Amino acid sequence: MTDQAEQASAAQSTAPEIPGKPTSASRTTLSHIMTHSDTNLLGTVHGGVIMKLVDDAAGAVAGRHSGGPAVTASMDEMAFLEPVRVGDLVHVKAQVNWTGRSSMEVGVRVLAERWNESTPATQVGSAYLVFAAVDADGKPRTVPPVLPESEKDKRRYQEAQIRRTHRLARRRAIMELRERRVAEGFDD
Repeated sequence: MTDQAEQASAAQSTAPEIPGKPTSASRTTLSHIMTHSDTNLLGTVHGGVIMKLVDDAAGAVAGRHSGGPAVTASMDEMAFLEPVRVGDLVHVKAQVNWTGRSSMEVGVRVLAERWNESTPATQVGSAYLVFAAVDADGKPRTVPPVLPESEKDKRRYQEAQIRRTHRLARRRAIMELRERRVAEGFDD
């Protein structure tokens, strides 16, 4: 082991451990009524409007959990299950599913209900986002571990680990392909 590696390892082992936070500590719901200014050419709410609400709610959760600024690193599996209409009251529910050293996966469910009816809200979308906690200089900073509270939270944690493994494997495979293409003389 090099001197630098030994110093880094010693610094990590002497660094105080951050206490974990339960999923409920940062869970949040963002609600918004959809208007004509939110529509696309088909007259339903534009997917980008929903994606912004998803990113806003997930960002609030990531900032709450990490205790400071967090930036969107990626968005996985944004699924639109049903169209959202003008007059729908949209609820975006978000929580931290998993944490790494400086990253967090936030799960988001999007529900919609008619603003003037008492029918239950239906799920219209879902997404998984990865956030990185950053300091004032934009450098990664350590986040508290998430502490799943319920069986549902534990399942979400395990599924998030699977998604992380797939994200890393996909990134590694793409980088290997690019390196191979460069070695073969392709410049793309």
